[in-house]
Amino acid sequence: MTARAGFVARGMLLSLCVAGLAALGTVCAADEPAAGWRSLFNGQDLQHWIGRNSQGTGDWLAAGAVTLDPTDAKKFTIAPGSSVLVNGQTGRAVDVLTTDEFGDVEAHLEFMVPQGSNSGVYFQGRYEVQILDSWQVTALKHGDCGGIYERWKDNRGYEGHPPLVNASRPPGEWQSFDVIFRAPRFAADGKKLAHACFVKVVHNGVVIHENVEVTGPTRAAAFESDEKPTGPIMLQGDHGPVAFRNLRVRPLKLD
Repeated sequence: MTARAGFVARGMLLSLCVAGLAALGTVCAADEPAAGWRSLFNGQDLQHWIGRNSQGTGDWLAAGAVTLDPTDAKKFTIAPGSSVLVNGQTGRAVDVLTTDEFGDVEAHLEFMVPQGSNSGVYFQGRYEVQILDSWQVTALKHGDCGGIYERWKDNRGYEGHPPLVNASRPPGEWQSFDVIFRAPRFAADGKKLAHACFVKVVHNGVVIHENVEVTGPTRAAAFESDEKPTGPIMLQGDHGPVAFRNLRVRPLKLD
């Protein structure tokens, strides 16, 4: 499937996605919280998070602020305090997943990466929206910031979706994703009826995806061999320094 073909979801899935988005209206901005939102990070610790493969949360920590290290733009300087979630002093930590699971969901998160760093947010622990320092990249690929990452089979990648435009800010600046995600649908016997769908992805206020379906888990997912009606939010922690703040979700019903 080409990246552009992915922007048109098929049949019933497209109708449901569009109808759900129309009912929701505009994705809520960071300074406009609405009813039903749930914070995923309390600013102090990783209560309600667990490390991948049931590990502890490792080196993840709460901080008051992060800035680019003045001596090395590929690193953070981390100030003590609360409100910011960071993947440790070295920027290498276990992937972490929420203990709660979600199906259809609207999500808002803010993130920062230093120069050249890499992370991602996985919906249901399976479908990744890429986080990367993609400042000033012109030839966009699925692996650039905001891309819906590729799937992987037989030692090759396929079905990745680059963002429509590059909305990335320079490394060391806070950025945001606002996402409306529709979970895959299953019959009572477990047969899949409809693929997962990124109904809308907004990067720094710019729409970068609409109605992109994902036929299965993307590469490096926590659950690569199955799909379910619900799953956790996962933050990738082992690909370089990354910081998050204002992580929140709002469960939806898009049918």
